[in-house]
Amino acid sequence: MDLAFGIGLIAATLTTLAFLPQVVRTWRRRSADDLSAGTFLLLFTGIVLWLLYGILRRDPIIILANAVGVTLVGSLLLMIWRFRLRTRTPASERQLSEPLR
Repeated sequence: MDLAFGIGLIAATLTTLAFLPQVVRTWRRRSADDLSAGTFLLLFTGIVLWLLYGILRRDPIIILANAVGVTLVGSLLLMIWRFRLRTRTPASERQLSEPLR
């Protein structure tokens, strides 16, 4: 293993696993209220593009890191969607004076 490969492997591992604590925290709390869906949607799109780039370049580090990243960030997006749907109040239960969100 050459130096560049080793640095790339370590960097890919650290930046990819950086999402894991947020996934675990969101799952345990069953709340995504403090997360920005827009931020994670943009991030997810970027990671998908990096994954496609890695596939086209046949670069195993880029492919593996971004496949895991797509999984982690995708799971956060699903939790944001699921937990926010669960906490919404149906329109029939809202007071007329309450503003729409």
